[in-house]
Amino acid sequence: MKKLTCFLKKLPGTAMFVLALCLSSLSFGAGPVLDSVVEQGVLKVAMSGDQQPFNFVYGKKKSVIGFDVDLAEALARLMNVKLEVIRMPFDELIVAVEDGRADMVISGMTITATRTRNVSFIGPYMISGKSMLASAGIVSKLKTPAGFNGSGIKLVALKGSTSESLIQQELPKASLTTVANYAEGLEMLLGGKVNGMVADMPILALARQQNRDANLQLITPPLSIEPLGIVIASGDQQFENLLRNYMLVFEKTGLLLNLHKKWFEIGHSNIYEP
Repeated sequence: MKKLTCFLKKLPGTAMFVLALCLSSLSFGAGPVLDSVVEQGVLKVAMSGDQQPFNFVYGKKKSVIGFDVDLAEALARLMNVKLEVIRMPFDELIVAVEDGRADMVISGMTITATRTRNVSFIGPYMISGKSMLASAGIVSKLKTPAGFNGSGIKLVALKGSTSESLIQQELPKASLTTVANYAEGLEMLLGGKVNGMVADMPILALARQQNRDANLQLITPPLSIEPLGIVIASGDQQFENLLRNYMLVFEKTGLLLNLHKKWFEIGHSNIYEP
């Protein structure tokens, strides 16, 4: 300590000023995001709003509901602040956190190495995976996921998603179309414009249930197993620590399990009715 003090005393004024600026940028207290949330009394959570049952628009008031919304509301209650849901296309969500338009993303987003180079993930809060929804006829004909890797096969996936990456890597011979939302992709599938739609298993399972007359089928086995997490800006250690503690509470108290039962288990589909 004495050596450090002597060293600091010998620094010229300009060097001392620069050192002070550097030290002030270190995370000794609350980070900028946590400060903003507490001071403004608002938690801004970005999500696409079209990933049923994770998050989707519902009713005449066009409210956004779903697993992700319930999770965001639980976090806001513990922070004693109001929740503000910000809707935007899926491929813009991470950018919104990076540039400060949102405090976090909760939108069925897979934790990947590439994404973690730019942002931090809290979780996983759920283990999901990719599957493919297609007509029962073509599933019976092609039999396995590998059968969809052909030059005459047309597939659709959400732009900027890991579903898009999976098709590019595992089914490169198929023709890929990307869409801004799942409703658009499902419309293409039901209209016969594509042979299959790749997405998270819960999304596809619900789409199949809601379109029973279309004779759609999920291919097996799943194409991947993926952890879903909450996205926050990197470097805000206090905010990250707070969220990890809250998620541990949700896990220990059974809140995450109860939300999963509410939104994903068959038999609870009545919550989607107008």
